[in-house]
Amino acid sequence: MLNPRQIRLLMAGLMTGMLLAALDQTIVGTALPTIVGELGGIDHYSWVVTAYLLASTASTPLYGKMADLYGRRPVFLFSIVTFLVGSLLAGLSQNMTQLILTRGVQGIGAGGLMTLAFTIISDVVSPRERGRYQGLFGAVFGVSSVAGPLVGGYFAETNWRWIFYINVPLAILAIAVCTRVLRLVPFTRREHAVDWLGATLLVAGVSSLLLALSWGGNEYAWGSPAIVGLFVAGAVLAVLFVVRQARAAEPILPLRLFRSRTFSLANVAGFVLGLVMFGSIIFIPLYLQIVKGASPTRSGLLMLPMMVGIIGTSILTGRAMSRFGRFKWFPVAGSVVLVAGMLLFTRLQVDSSLGLAFGFMLIIGVGLGLCMQSLILGAQNAVDPRDLGAGTSSATFFRSLGGAFGVAILGAVLSARLGSALAERLPGAIAQLPPDQAAEVAGAGGTDISINAPETILALPDPVRAAVQSAFVDSLHLVFLTAGLVAVVAVLVTLALPDDRLRGAGPQGATGGADPLGGPAPAAGGKPLAKESKGEAAADMQSKSQTMI
Repeated sequence: MLNPRQIRLLMAGLMTGMLLAALDQTIVGTALPTIVGELGGIDHYSWVVTAYLLASTASTPLYGKMADLYGRRPVFLFSIVTFLVGSLLAGLSQNMTQLILTRGVQGIGAGGLMTLAFTIISDVVSPRERGRYQGLFGAVFGVSSVAGPLVGGYFAETNWRWIFYINVPLAILAIAVCTRVLRLVPFTRREHAVDWLGATLLVAGVSSLLLALSWGGNEYAWGSPAIVGLFVAGAVLAVLFVVRQARAAEPILPLRLFRSRTFSLANVAGFVLGLVMFGSIIFIPLYLQIVKGASPTRSGLLMLPMMVGIIGTSILTGRAMSRFGRFKWFPVAGSVVLVAGMLLFTRLQVDSSLGLAFGFMLIIGVGLGLCMQSLILGAQNAVDPRDLGAGTSSATFFRSLGGAFGVAILGAVLSARLGSALAERLPGAIAQLPPDQAAEVAGAGGTDISINAPETILALPDPVRAAVQSAFVDSLHLVFLTAGLVAVVAVLVTLALPDDRLRGAGPQGATGGADPLGGPAPAAGGKPLAKESKGEAAADMQSKSQTMI
């Protein structure tokens, strides 16, 4: 068992690795116009983001299984090194094709950084005590959601290649820390057989679905043969993957895990919340830039209230789960708060104050902080120690997949509503302009205005700019209304979760009453929880002896 100092050092390495992966989900977006301006290849604009998302999502379940078979340390170090190499090559890219390929390499590494951080900390602390540490992982996601656009905007104005080079010192630090600490826990090798056919089916199926979601409504019409074909291929490959998992000796994702009601519902809730989270908060910076005139860098700073909500609530939620030994009511409460936050955003107008927007961001941040780590902890608590890697990667995978669906679905809602809203408002606005200005606007595209170019919108004549901003806000209302209704599903799913007790001793158990992160031990008060059953105690002993890194 690691001592408190070693756990703190391990957490530093794991949080650094997770920050790398989480940051690169958001850091590129604000700099893409600058990157495309230098490298060219506007036709492949979206692939810079899609390649990363595709590789990281598809590889996530594979890392969980490989970590269960070969040990945490070599697989985690492989993921960091892969991410490091991808970052260096991305920074050296001379054209868009090279950048897209190297972003894919980054994504392959990120898939491991995301899931193995949860798995590794799960090896050294019990589920009961684990909440405090996983709450800090939630804080990392909160930092990245704001720091990504902020740092990306800054480097877009200086040197965009440092968006990728900045990962190098962080990756080296994570390698040094984790190499030192992870070697302290030995790994006992066991007989295994890697299910390469299942891995191939999984990657091909996920890739088909993500490509369909990324291309639909952008590269091709939703009803086009290409998109329909990709959806059909994804569905067929998914069925074949399930059939293969039922027969494989060492399945990538053991189907027996889904016999647990807690595990299944936690994954469904994670998928739904991923859809709401990733698919809606990406539009808040656009509101700040298009309506409030914020620069990409400043829009990142203006997202601080959401970051405060996520970080503070994640840490408090983690400590509360460790103290009370339960997790169910945290995602329930978080889902309810998310519904409220999404619906409140439908009340934002063009002339709404920033203070009002800040309040709504804080509410969404609190909701996300309550949900993000509690569901992963619930899924981990529901699986046997031998399946900890696969179970953790499954929870991360479904959340990422939900995010991919969310970006596509809510993006399609925004595009469809915005197109009709612009068609309604722009002709009247253009008619108010002098003939020469009206001709200039019409020659620049008329009603074909891209929301991905806020600076162009802000430079439009006043009546036209006001019409575009009004149309955008009106469309955003529908996006957040849709997200709020989807979040209601998350409320229902989390309410159906069993109120399981977290295995293991409370915060005073494994660390002698001291908080390994430096805080005081929770006061012993209130009603004590019932003692662990023999089966739970045995499971914890097995966790310490069998799932070593």
